[in-house]
Amino acid sequence: MFEINAAGVYYRDLNRQIRDAIAAGQKEIRVRNVNGQYYIGDGLRGNATIIIEGVPGNDMAAFMDGTTLIVKANAQDNISNTMNSGKVVIHGNAGDVLGYGMRGGKLHILGDVGYRVGIHMKGMKRQAPTIVVGGTAGDFFGEYMAGGVLILLGLNRKPGIPIVGDYLGTGMHGGAIYIRGDVDKNICGAEVGIMDPDAEDEKVLKESLTEFCKDLDLKLEDIMKEKFRKLVPVSLRPYGNLYAY
Repeated sequence: MFEINAAGVYYRDLNRQIRDAIAAGQKEIRVRNVNGQYYIGDGLRGNATIIIEGVPGNDMAAFMDGTTLIVKANAQDNISNTMNSGKVVIHGNAGDVLGYGMRGGKLHILGDVGYRVGIHMKGMKRQAPTIVVGGTAGDFFGEYMAGGVLILLGLNRKPGIPIVGDYLGTGMHGGAIYIRGDVDKNICGAEVGIMDPDAEDEKVLKESLTEFCKDLDLKLEDIMKEKFRKLVPVSLRPYGNLYAY
């Protein structure tokens, strides 16, 4: 495995080293001692796997197309912004605005996430993005969501801690949100309906969570012991009457 030591390296220089390694044909790259460097993985193409040891900075995996990033710690904000394909696996918590405008690929997070996760997430042609969060989420989960799949598991949360914040699915007009456990309609946007998953939904959940569990060394049967609820939009144009045309 090709290794890069990121200790004290300016973010532009670090990203240049990663790009040069991929251009040279490296398929597995370990980046050690990462400490807040921005933009790791942005715009990368191809099937290389990059293992990040340390905490990467904001805007990781933006516009990424096919690469796999594995973060062995926490991560910050704006991950997978407008990502086309590939996968990001985070073995800790992550921040706000994850998957903004995400068009394809997968984002797997073991721990908790912040606000506005999945905002404006969409499908593009035959692609459908998926975000799976192992812990809890803040407000505006799935805000303005237009496509793809969001799955929230709430694993290992303490008693009295809600699985998700307020304004769940606000402005949602496509895609599906799956919440493990009960959902209070009072925290949801007016644009969403809540229902039990059907057989096709169960297939989606099993497929997505099998891969999630494999990536993060979890047991599928433990996750599937609790029922899920599905959130879907009740309108394709939730704010259509606010515009003149």
